[in-house]
Amino acid sequence: MITLLDYGAGNVRSVRNAIKELGFEVKDVASPEDILRADKLIFPGVGNFITAIRRLNELDYIEPLLEYLRADRPFMGICLGLQTLFEGSEESPGVPGLGLIPGMVGRFDDSRGSVPQIGWNGINILKDSPLFDNYRDEKFYFVHSYRAVATPENRDWLLSTTDYGEEFISSVQKGNVIACQFHPEKSGLAGLNIFKNFLGAKDLAVKSAGEARGGKTKTQLAKRIIACLDVRANDAGDLVVTKGDQYDVREKGEVRNLGKPVELARRYYEEGADEITFLNITGFRDFPLRDQPMIEVLRRTSENVFVPLTIGGGIRNYTGSDGVFYSSLDVAAEYFRSGADKISIGSDAVHTVEEYLKTGKKTGMSSLEQISRVYGNQAVVVSVDPRRIYVNSPEETDHYTIKTAAPGPNGEEYCWYQCTVKGGREGRDLDVVQLVRTCQELGAGEVLLNCMDRDGTGLGFDLELTEMVKKNVTIPVIASSGAGRVEHFSEVFEKTGVEAALAAGIFHRREVPIEAVKSHLHARRIETR
Repeated sequence: MITLLDYGAGNVRSVRNAIKELGFEVKDVASPEDILRADKLIFPGVGNFITAIRRLNELDYIEPLLEYLRADRPFMGICLGLQTLFEGSEESPGVPGLGLIPGMVGRFDDSRGSVPQIGWNGINILKDSPLFDNYRDEKFYFVHSYRAVATPENRDWLLSTTDYGEEFISSVQKGNVIACQFHPEKSGLAGLNIFKNFLGAKDLAVKSAGEARGGKTKTQLAKRIIACLDVRANDAGDLVVTKGDQYDVREKGEVRNLGKPVELARRYYEEGADEITFLNITGFRDFPLRDQPMIEVLRRTSENVFVPLTIGGGIRNYTGSDGVFYSSLDVAAEYFRSGADKISIGSDAVHTVEEYLKTGKKTGMSSLEQISRVYGNQAVVVSVDPRRIYVNSPEETDHYTIKTAAPGPNGEEYCWYQCTVKGGREGRDLDVVQLVRTCQELGAGEVLLNCMDRDGTGLGFDLELTEMVKKNVTIPVIASSGAGRVEHFSEVFEKTGVEAALAAGIFHRREVPIEAVKSHLHARRIETR
């Protein structure tokens, strides 16, 4: 029996679905004794270090888990499941890890690259392990701010390393105990192969040590191509994928219908999308926990789509008509349990930043703070919907301005970018730089940068906006809005250095296939999966 150590945090549904996809039965740990009864144990750690260790202690799982590991029984840790094997982590000073592997887990240096590392990277395999049978140098999906590094004391554990500003440990193995920093359940067919090897192997023992793959090469993080599905109910009440023209989703009086969410997501997975984002574009109107069709979309998509899924729309604190209070953490938790890997926060982030700028105090109760504290900042995306406001000179406004190469309607040479809420329907006295800097400070781990002026135009990404934001944060940035041809993707990567680019309409209508984008980027020698 395959046993899953689910301690109640993050998206473990995708791990469960990957195991079932491969034809294996899986049982969740329900008691400490279930750990010792396991034939093979999988620990998909999600969240931050202290949350995981505290929860393991609360459930009385620490001692049976250590007994299982010390007996050299088949074990696979994933992401935080690898990090907890070490003595501790800088993420939670003073909190002891399981201590099986010597050394401390440290944070990436954001002067060497955006932190968290989010995306597809390669590995250098150091031992001939059955775990990597039939591995063909594919990239795997990583999402983490903290990493372990090799030391003389832990070198006998090293199975593979990866480069991101520095060399770090991407997988470990000693005997039957295996752990990987990357997420096999989110790494497509290559990741499913990792699971298949672990679950099916009768003997996991390393065959030989050394440079098993013929020498070490420096790995590179790929630029991500993300397919976005704007989802809303049409006038008949059915959930459809739509696409706006500068945020207007109606055509001839009807909601523009470009397909069914689950079917389109599956198509994009098969076509090579690196991530899929669902934006519930009317989420600000209704409470998401009552939005059962959207939750069902996530659940069904995660059954056969094994790349990261982001969900956005309506993430906020809420008091129902019955007087019951629901925190944004409650909303996020339901989405994570349903298959989401990241939560995108839009309007609520704007309101949070406005309040913070007034008081200068963190409340600890905002959606950004609550979700990042429990699940880690890599799970929180701030979705920005700005529009240009033109001015004749920077002195006309207190907001962060740029000199633009595209003057305004009256010849204005400067502009600032106003943040909006309610799907772009309401402008606020807040600029993009104020928003993204503050959101990073409050716990956001990534920026999804839309642009109302470019949405649906096919004129290309707003490079001035994108470059401005990229220079003002140290977290990854996703460029969005305006892509119309393959050259727009290489242009935004080469000129701004963003980590990812997102598109919707051109993918939905098959005007620009994802494969064509990647072929073009490869020809330009831009790293892709």
